[in-house]
Amino acid sequence: MPVPVPRQRAIPAVEGGQAQAAVQGGPLKEEAHRKATATGANSAALTLLLIEDDPAGSPIVPELLDSSGKPIRVRTARNLTEAERLLTDDVHCILLDLALPAPGGSGDDDELAVLKHVLELAPRHAVLALTASGDAERAAEAVRVGAQDYLFRDELDGRLLSRAIRYAVERKRSDTAERRLAEGRLRAQENRRLERGLLPTPLLEGSSLRFAARYRPGRSRALLGGDFYDAVRTPDGTVHAMIGDVCGHGPDEAALGVELRIAWRALTLAGLCGDELLSTLQEVLEHERADEEIFATLCTVDIAPDGRRAGLCLAGHPSPLVARPGRTARLLPYDKNGPALGLLPGARWPRMQVELGSEWSLMLYTDGLIEGRVGTEGDRLGQDGMVDMIRRQLSEGLRGEDLLRAAVSEVRNLNGGELTDDVAVVLLDRTS
Repeated sequence: MPVPVPRQRAIPAVEGGQAQAAVQGGPLKEEAHRKATATGANSAALTLLLIEDDPAGSPIVPELLDSSGKPIRVRTARNLTEAERLLTDDVHCILLDLALPAPGGSGDDDELAVLKHVLELAPRHAVLALTASGDAERAAEAVRVGAQDYLFRDELDGRLLSRAIRYAVERKRSDTAERRLAEGRLRAQENRRLERGLLPTPLLEGSSLRFAARYRPGRSRALLGGDFYDAVRTPDGTVHAMIGDVCGHGPDEAALGVELRIAWRALTLAGLCGDELLSTLQEVLEHERADEEIFATLCTVDIAPDGRRAGLCLAGHPSPLVARPGRTARLLPYDKNGPALGLLPGARWPRMQVELGSEWSLMLYTDGLIEGRVGTEGDRLGQDGMVDMIRRQLSEGLRGEDLLRAAVSEVRNLNGGELTDDVAVVLLDRTS
């Protein structure tokens, strides 16, 4: 994939004298950059800043030309103070005499102190180091320190100087683009590590229930979306599980989902349950959301220590699916479904008691699993289609992680490609 060449902002400035320097260019990589130079440098005249303490002491280069034949504008500075004044954003390249005294006349033993000072002064500009032909070792060290190339004073050639300037400008642009690309990759990696750290780790130590989950964010190249889930076991042996969905699936919704999940865990471990818990979560959402139109659906279950019954609360969320040996998988009752969090101030969410039996599988899911398209007519899979799909997969012997993997994969295939909404699915199993 081609790397974009950043454009420099043109700022009008008073031009200095003519370029006066002696050179040897470094054209070894010019051919690789010729095409980029033709499209980048030709769009605006190049400007060179020559920093040399005695510009009049060198032969004058009659004319420097860019790749399109336009004259390269030249400014001259006799010291770093003048250079700083002339160093505006429309300067593309700096030709620096390495024989200049160290900044401030400090007598620094570092023979590249002046170059290092210029590199700090102009981190976004291309720099060519100018030195004598007998000083090749220092010239090579200048490139290692950060200059784009070096030139020899006593080998004057206007054509090579023009070419070296164009090469240095394009190399700096390429280096800058590569650095930004690398920085972008590092930021993406950090974001992925952060998102991965925000995904839940269920706290079910001591429970006989088996837990499995599947998560697919709708955002491209993301690990976290607006869906969220969690499961914890409280000291009395009750297993609490929940799944929720913040409307939308961008980074703001993902952040709000994480806040609600963490709040749910803290409140559950503090002993809240049912309507009291959901009312408090609604307060959290109302304080944390960026817009009053944002809401979240939620499903919570609290499974008794003996594992045979559970309490169910629904806040505008699809009802879980339960499967038991010898019985057809079905949805749990949702006739007492309360409103989504954030829609109605002072709302209430009744807790329903559900009998599970001695052996069962309970599947909680978000609407991303049921809203995918099926067939060429554009119909939605829906809850009925999802239930039929799970029944068939259970009859094929799929359980746990394998069941969830197959379910999400089939929904994606039915949709004809990636799902645009977040998908979260949680499965709790109890065997006798």
